[in-house]
Amino acid sequence: MLVVDRAGGRWEDGKFRELPQFLRSGDCLVINDTRVVPSRLYGRKHGYAREVEVFLLEPQNPGRTLWTALVRPGRHLHEGARVEISERLRVEILETRVRGERLVRVECEGDLDEEIERIGHVPLPPYIHRPDAAGDRERYQTVYAQKRGSSAAPTAGLHFTPEVLEACRAAGAEIAPVTLHVGLGTFQPLTSETVEENRLHTERFEISPETAAKLGAAHRRIAVGTTVTRTLESAALNGGFSARTGETDLFIYPGYRFRAVDALLTNFHLPKSSLLLLVCAFGGKDLMLAAYRHAVEQRYRFFSYGDCMLIL
Repeated sequence: MLVVDRAGGRWEDGKFRELPQFLRSGDCLVINDTRVVPSRLYGRKHGYAREVEVFLLEPQNPGRTLWTALVRPGRHLHEGARVEISERLRVEILETRVRGERLVRVECEGDLDEEIERIGHVPLPPYIHRPDAAGDRERYQTVYAQKRGSSAAPTAGLHFTPEVLEACRAAGAEIAPVTLHVGLGTFQPLTSETVEENRLHTERFEISPETAAKLGAAHRRIAVGTTVTRTLESAALNGGFSARTGETDLFIYPGYRFRAVDALLTNFHLPKSSLLLLVCAFGGKDLMLAAYRHAVEQRYRFFSYGDCMLIL
């Protein structure tokens, strides 16, 4: 864990298990309790010999019969195509949308969630070049994951163990969960050279009454990850900390004035990503890029299972 002091403009190398040493009474450590769904499905299209993939992203209606999805191979899955996923689950392609997404109809005999859990595959990041294994169902989850709905893990939370969480409580910090269901848009590279012209996908979030009370009473709010940061800042921009369910497409980049987050724990992010811009907005572009150069020199690990940075 690289610990960055914004006020002093310096950093030091540390270990994640030392996180509780940086917490104190009155702090609120805010976590994202979303749970990754094994929603990568494989099946057969009539008249096509090879296996096809349907990756369910987000339901589009209350009955959860319409979904946005990614499909592969896209050239064989256009409007009208039907895919047999299992004896109980079928998917029909209804519409092609931007960036290759599809609107699909899902037909399931019985409980859809149970069937996805039974036959689905964990949507591991694309740079992990192997099929998912049984252990990934827990390994690619935070220890506090509760509410199903994400297409990817909130990776800053993957560092935590129950023991570290208990040590944070012992240091005097409150632990407050919010929920933001992570979509693939969070990790997609920016497409426009002009920062302001980029747009993020909309993601659903929820703040409970108990968490809202903790947020309002906190002396410092420490966000575990960029998803928590966007949730808290979205709430602050829309009336403050109250119990709510909503959606956010908040795009944070340098020049943004933070209203809710006082410290940030986050993984190291890739160039040309909205996540790196958020970090630069929070820590200051020059300091963050200098810290990143140090991290590269010291062989810190990037990507989802990589190391982390605590920005104070």
